Amino acid sequence: MNTHSTTASSSLPAGIARALRNTIGDALARSARTHGKRTALAFEDRIWTYSDIHTASNRLAHRLIGLGLTKGDRVGAYGKNSDAYLLLWLACTKAGLIHVPVNYALIGKELTYVVNQSGCKALFFDTDLQPQVDEVKSTVEVGIYGSLHGGHSENNPDALKLALAAGEDTAPELELSDTDVVQILYTSGTTSDPKGAMHTHRSLMSHYSACQYHLNIRVSDRSLAALPLYHSAQMHVFSMPMLLSGGYSRLINTPTPDAILGLLAREQLNTFFAPPTVWIALLQNPGFSQDKLQHMDKLYYGASIMPGQVVKELGEKLPGAGLYNCYGQSEIAPLATVLLPEEHVDRPSSAGRPMQTVMTRIVDPVTGKDCKSGEQGELVHRSPQLMVGYWAKPEATEEAFNDGWFHSGDLGYQDEEGYIYIVDRIKDVVNTGGVLVASRDVEEALYQHESVAEVAVIGVPDEKWIEAICAVVVLKDGHTEDSGALMSHARSKLASFKVPKHIHFADQLPKNTAGKLLKRKLREDFS
Repeated sequence: MNTHSTTASSSLPAGIARALRNTIGDALARSARTHGKRTALAFEDRIWTYSDIHTASNRLAHRLIGLGLTKGDRVGAYGKNSDAYLLLWLACTKAGLIHVPVNYALIGKELTYVVNQSGCKALFFDTDLQPQVDEVKSTVEVGIYGSLHGGHSENNPDALKLALAAGEDTAPELELSDTDVVQILYTSGTTSDPKGAMHTHRSLMSHYSACQYHLNIRVSDRSLAALPLYHSAQMHVFSMPMLLSGGYSRLINTPTPDAILGLLAREQLNTFFAPPTVWIALLQNPGFSQDKLQHMDKLYYGASIMPGQVVKELGEKLPGAGLYNCYGQSEIAPLATVLLPEEHVDRPSSAGRPMQTVMTRIVDPVTGKDCKSGEQGELVHRSPQLMVGYWAKPEATEEAFNDGWFHSGDLGYQDEEGYIYIVDRIKDVVNTGGVLVASRDVEEALYQHESVAEVAVIGVPDEKWIEAICAVVVLKDGHTEDSGALMSHARSKLASFKVPKHIHFADQLPKNTAGKLLKRKLREDFS
């Protein structure tokens, strides 16, 4: 009788375990061996081949270990996009360290919270963020400070200089496992304090393969990486899958419309990802020219719900490009569903269908039972891409994985063919007079008015209605404030109970540095 156990907890002989291992560092080594002399990345005037990135991140991994960091230590990265930022991440994956991306807009208490909550032993930062770091030094317990690029001293090591300096250029020989936590991704904190989603090599590697397949990422692709690398979408949906596919990425740290459009045209870049707020700004820019951008063939959007009117305008202005709707959240690495270009014809407002690595249900938030086609409920997932929990938050982890499914907090429904439609964040649904109204429904209607550039709908406290629907509108250039006209337009498009009770005008809407709308801030301002 064979009593050998085949469970996941079984220990394999060291040689077999090493041969089977599939960490992110292992994947980069394979990519470098296949695509060695191909150009992988360009940032400012620095050009990196695949071999360059592999050996430089190996050297940096050794230097991080030499600084006294050991397996499992957290390393904070506080800066804008740069080649050094990417190298530090890759070096952490090879040195057994846990990378903690920190939103470079955070200061004071918010910066202190992320650094302390994650327990960062080291913090690497952009030199121009030195004042923000100095401000919190007395409130954090970081032992090692260093710059990402552009600085270096005996007590302030520079990641880029360490990566370029002579030294051991093979990967450190460490006992690493696919199940080791490799990154803590903090949620955007649009509704509460951020939570740190713990991802393993295994969850991210499962995700990369699915992204390569569903997003048609190819060795011939030339991509613009303009959104922040601290954000899971740019890093894990596009930059990393591209790096493991043999394609080229142009990295920039200041994604202004002029800079984006200039690079897309000048370098003949064919793929680009942006959230709806950035696509809206690009479409309104005089430099958005079909003639200059006709070489583009993959337009990706996601991170928040894209207004249908904007999807239509993009399709009309660049008819030769395929549109991909990418939906998900940090806890699932982050991509969960994709709407392919050919699927936009019949279902332009759908988030698509789950990727091959994701199983999704729509359930009643109260009973947990499956909703019928067309019925609204909460999206719940099972997937090898999922986080293994929230860092140091066991109760939040248990709540998120109730009944063996990850509860997304998103409200949506599914049609009979399995296509998913995102209605809203459950917390963004407005309870007006006891009737639940999805803010997206009202936003979609107002976007159809010719004067509206951007709009966000929130619920504000109201004695009569519990919550009153409130629209905050940014106007297109050349248009004047006319709340009466917008109210009349809303009445022609919406049921009476969905028509806003208040319309406010603003010069801009509050967003984080990844372009995600901060409705929490709007509620604070207009409640």
